[in-house]
Amino acid sequence: MNDVFEPRVTIQKLNVFYEGRHVLKDVTANIPKNQITAIMGPSGCGKTTLLKSLNRLVDLADGVGFSGKVLVDGVNIFDNEIDITEIRKRMGLISQTPNPLPMSIYDNVAYGPRIHGTKDREELNQIVKQCLQDAGLWDEVKNRLGEPASKLSIGQQQRLCLARALAVKPEVLLCDEPTSALDPVSAEHIERQLTTLKKDYTIVFVTHILRQAKRLADYVIFLYLGEVIEQGKAETFFTKPKDPRTQAYIEGKSITGTEARKIEIDKAYG
Repeated sequence: MNDVFEPRVTIQKLNVFYEGRHVLKDVTANIPKNQITAIMGPSGCGKTTLLKSLNRLVDLADGVGFSGKVLVDGVNIFDNEIDITEIRKRMGLISQTPNPLPMSIYDNVAYGPRIHGTKDREELNQIVKQCLQDAGLWDEVKNRLGEPASKLSIGQQQRLCLARALAVKPEVLLCDEPTSALDPVSAEHIERQLTTLKKDYTIVFVTHILRQAKRLADYVIFLYLGEVIEQGKAETFFTKPKDPRTQAYIEGKSITGTEARKIEIDKAYG
């Protein structure tokens, strides 16, 4: 990735409070278009809060307050006139744990397009097929589309959730540790699909797995105690970090320097 890139999302002095607790503190960052951006940092540093701020899901929490701007293609999604439903359509979210709807495989993917007005069966068939192909699941389920999604394996369910997110044609995919509940083989499936999809989508994912970030990320945003400590191209971030706290994190040491410890790394990736 070039040093100069086109941002799809620009975050300006974003502050988020939960019941008076200052979770994100003047966060300013750019998210490159058609790249994979990893949000990293120790547990409790605000990674998921930042991710959910990008499609206004933070609004759903009790006692939340926020200030600042999140610009998507130059439009501030925190403006009062913004259609939040439309923002969430443009910014699809994939959670840590697969959450298929209690319906068939087919209906899981068709659900979003139907909600947004698509009724033609042939069009729905094409959407379902294309999205399942994009999620790397079509060949495994094409002869069982009428079966309950609950019959799929956990890894297949997560790919189904990816297909469901793609079905409403988002511009950005927000992934909150999407492989944390999966076995290594299923996780590899998800990683491979995300790498393929970045040509058509801007992808932002939260991970605490350093090796996963090194494999996937083009760009990294590093959070600590709610603040952006460092951000930049992944290659530079991992090989020539500017901040000693970044260096400590990468080396698996305490960021405070008071004791050496291992940062959370999934042993399956060891």
